Amino acid sequence: VTQTVQESSQNQGFHQMIKNYFIQGGAGFMASILLCLILGLAISIERTLYLNLSATNTKKLLNKLETALESKGIEEAKEVCTTTRGPVASIFFQGLTRYNEGLDMVEKSVVSYGGVLMGRLESGLSWISLFIATAPMLGFLGTVIGMVQSFYNMEQAGNNIDVSMMSGGIYTALITTVAGLIVGILG
Repeated sequence: VTQTVQESSQNQGFHQMIKNYFIQGGAGFMASILLCLILGLAISIERTLYLNLSATNTKKLLNKLETALESKGIEEAKEVCTTTRGPVASIFFQGLTRYNEGLDMVEKSVVSYGGVLMGRLESGLSWISLFIATAPMLGFLGTVIGMVQSFYNMEQAGNNIDVSMMSGGIYTALITTVAGLIVGILG
């Protein structure tokens, strides 16, 4: 089996070789591992874009706020916050809207709104963790099932045990482990 795969991989392109490994690993397990990879990458890309769009130059924002507060007051500082993107500007805006209610209320408002924004920034991260943990487990499950099938085939063969019968099953079983570990590492 190994020699056949090596010969076929020399004659085929990369995508054909991956397709062959996919088929040899068992379409059910390999499809579920591939689904974990696709969903995990999609959520990772979305979170990366969201976090990058949420970034704010805080030094520049603080300078603008100080200038606005000194020259035109609270309303101008609120305007600076509404025209600046990102969670830091939104938190400052919450504090500025509670300015007349005292320092304790400003602090409570900033802390509470900061928690809400933190929840938004962290949303989806538990799904990424789920896919990172699930893919290797699916790979190991495929390996165990492949090993069980190999031993079952050996038992059915009785005294006519062939080494290729055992090695082919183990080879197929290990493909799912490799695929699951790759997905877990990439996640």
